[in-house]
Amino acid sequence: MFSFFKPRTAKMHTRKIDDQFSVAGQITPAEVQAVADAGFHSILCARPDHEESGQPTFAEIARAAEAAGLKAIHIPVSGGLREGDIIRLDAAWKDLPKPVLAYCRSGARAVSLYQTLSR
Repeated sequence: MFSFFKPRTAKMHTRKIDDQFSVAGQITPAEVQAVADAGFHSILCARPDHEESGQPTFAEIARAAEAAGLKAIHIPVSGGLREGDIIRLDAAWKDLPKPVLAYCRSGARAVSLYQTLSR
């Protein structure tokens, strides 16, 4: 069987959207300390659990985030954005320590969610 996924490298790749928000593809619990070391204060997961075999659950990421002193929030987006997803982010955003690293499989859903904020 061929793998269509790039092998994980030692360096996590992030894309800065603005001073408060950056995105990445799926992160692992082992990478969470690097997120904190990079200066992020919160992690936003926009990926549903069990979307893909072998994917870490949000609970695993949240435990690692707590150990690293980060706040973690889960707003799983499956398919298109729903009104509830937007409302949850809008309600959480003002109290979420910045900057935030958000992730999903590729980062696209996380960016779409962020773009809905009324700042």
